[in-house]
Amino acid sequence: MKSQGSSSDKNCKVSFRKKLLIIDSDLGVEDVERLKFLCIGLVPNKKLEKSSSASDVFEHLLAEDLLSEGDSFFLAELLYIIGQKKLLQYLNYTEEKVEQLLPIQGKVSLFRNLLYELSQGIDSEDLKNMIFLLNDSLPKTEMTSLSFLALLEKQDKIDEDNLTCLEDLCKMVVPKLLRNIEKYKREKAAQIATPPVEKEAESLYQGEEELVSQTDIKTFLEALPQEESQQDKHARSNGNRATDGAPSLVSRGLQGASANTLNSETSTKRAPTYRMDRNHRGLCVIVNNHSFISLRDRRGTHKDAEILKGVFQWLGFTVHIYNNVTKGEMEEVLQKEKCNPAHADGDCFVFCILTHGEDGAVYSSDEALIPIREIMSHFTALQCPGLAEKPKLFFIQACQGEKIQLSKSIEADALNPEQAPTSLQDSIPVEADFLLGLATVPGYVSFRHVEEGSWYIQSLCNHLKVLVPRREDILSILTAVNDDVSRRVDKQGTKKQMPQPAFTLRKKLVFPVPLDALSL
Repeated sequence: MKSQGSSSDKNCKVSFRKKLLIIDSDLGVEDVERLKFLCIGLVPNKKLEKSSSASDVFEHLLAEDLLSEGDSFFLAELLYIIGQKKLLQYLNYTEEKVEQLLPIQGKVSLFRNLLYELSQGIDSEDLKNMIFLLNDSLPKTEMTSLSFLALLEKQDKIDEDNLTCLEDLCKMVVPKLLRNIEKYKREKAAQIATPPVEKEAESLYQGEEELVSQTDIKTFLEALPQEESQQDKHARSNGNRATDGAPSLVSRGLQGASANTLNSETSTKRAPTYRMDRNHRGLCVIVNNHSFISLRDRRGTHKDAEILKGVFQWLGFTVHIYNNVTKGEMEEVLQKEKCNPAHADGDCFVFCILTHGEDGAVYSSDEALIPIREIMSHFTALQCPGLAEKPKLFFIQACQGEKIQLSKSIEADALNPEQAPTSLQDSIPVEADFLLGLATVPGYVSFRHVEEGSWYIQSLCNHLKVLVPRREDILSILTAVNDDVSRRVDKQGTKKQMPQPAFTLRKKLVFPVPLDALSL
């Protein structure tokens, strides 16, 4: 038996090495250079310098325990990054599976990923210009963009905390790459601010949906009053159990908490609503960016602008539309709108932004990244007294990252709790009466049809048209929008989107039913 087991292990290793040899045969010289670059810091430089083939690199990965027949994910990660995704099949991985596991098992650092991304955006002419700018400090040898960046790192001109040299070069030669550097800085800051969670803080439910996490429970429990309420004392003294004999929320760990139980304490009180009977409903500002310097045109965005204008005019708002707004123009728009005297006689304020975006920020048409919080902060009670104690609604149709939400047919998990994008609540000013509706959760992309408009804005406007006449409040309407958009998939049936609202509203917001409610 021992002899048979040993023979089986040997055959397994031979089979695995055969797969590595097949992968090696499909990789070219440039691929080998990319693999070596991505392995810097994980494999000794001297070993990498002597590697002339992919199989040489694989041998070093095996020696460093970064690769084995039982765990080949690191190689899958490398192949995924360099764009050789068809070769993942030899390691029993799919592109979707690698994307799912990267936040958990990925070994390539943020800094290494940044340098690799930058190398892909530096063409031969750009490289020539960068070398010219640093000519005195560089050896007179032929270089690729990867070897150039590796040399800057070797000469200590750049590191994960010092990108000044790289920023100066990009600013002079390839300005569009500054976006990659800014994104890296945000992700690095988030990584530092939110260290990996410990084992006990992982999700309680590891299936297709993450219902509640230990971190959520801890946050909730910390917010609970520390002292026992008089009502509970009275109930306990009478030998009665609270909430119709059910165990307390704390003792049950929030599992199975009934909505009916929670509602029973508030059902006798009617929730207050925001006043909606002033001289006019208010202003609705729409920033609609279609064209950019290097980013792709946002085809179909005019459909979103048109339907937003129609619906909010129908609701009684005065609508102001600004097209292709630069960063300087955005500041002018914000100053103009926050000082608008019409706010004093209005019930509400709406600000819609249709553009490209990243985590917690949106792009101007000249591709400056503007934090959403910075935009919203112009309309606090201090900055804009005319909107004090009035609801201020912000709707953002823009990506909030590069991840793609996958349909359940691919069994994708939710956003990994160990990777912490900008909190949506962090984008809202610390003040009451704000609502922020994002087309997608932080860290992910949103989708727009090039002829029909975006999933989110079209759904938002259609649900406003249907549910306002039914006197539904804005949060109920946004819940219906979430349900609608979350059910949509692309033509291939693999890509999904989940909107997310955050708010500090103190009352229910119910728009009055327009007299011509049936005209839309």
